[in-house]
Amino acid sequence: MAYSPDFRTYPAAGGAATSAATIDVGLRSYMLRVYNWMASGLMLTGIVAYVVANTSLYDIFYPLVQTPRGLMHVPGALAYVSMFAPLAFVLVLSFGVNKLSTTAAQAIFWAFAAAMGASMMSIFKVYTGESIVRVFFITAGTFAAMSIWGYVTRTDLTKMGSFLIMGLIGIVLAGLVNMFIGSSGLQFVISVIGVVVFTGLVAYDTQRIKATYVQYAYQGGLPEANKRSVYDALSLYLNFINLFMMLMQLTGDRRGS
Repeated sequence: MAYSPDFRTYPAAGGAATSAATIDVGLRSYMLRVYNWMASGLMLTGIVAYVVANTSLYDIFYPLVQTPRGLMHVPGALAYVSMFAPLAFVLVLSFGVNKLSTTAAQAIFWAFAAAMGASMMSIFKVYTGESIVRVFFITAGTFAAMSIWGYVTRTDLTKMGSFLIMGLIGIVLAGLVNMFIGSSGLQFVISVIGVVVFTGLVAYDTQRIKATYVQYAYQGGLPEANKRSVYDALSLYLNFINLFMMLMQLTGDRRGS
């Protein structure tokens, strides 16, 4: 849908006119709900990651094993499960959008955020606490600026979105290749491109969420708005997490270095 932020008055379902002011109030309330879901998911992810990394739970995910280089923490079965579990939750949420109840979607979102925290626990072992905090606030500032821009801009970001999706696919494919070759140079390129892609996706997804709400509002209201807000929060959450991880790889201070 080509999006223009210039609100007009359209006949809603039932024949009544929906005013721009009414839609604007509903939109602000809906966006606040989306941001609240996203923020609470990020908080749960951070708490789980910190607790697992700094308690005996870490030994369950990464048990100590005698190797030729001495005792070392190595990934256990649960560590691999935690790495792929978030993807499973995303797929369930994405393909179950029309089948899941609102309560089920919310429960899966919380489970996903917790699983993501378990999969990200290693950042507390690899990077210093100071750099994690610094990069988090840089990510939050960048996210806020781009999301606000995506909300208020009159520029249609649809074409940019198509380009960004292609960039995202390229990042995923390059990341899979780099899992086998382990090139630090390729990882640097992936991180730089990733920062650009996910920064742009924040603005694109914000505008998409706004445009979808406005479109349905003129037709009588957004269907299942409570459940829809969870899916929209998931999109912004993933953009935030990926932007944070790319910036950590670029600017994070590693322990012992």
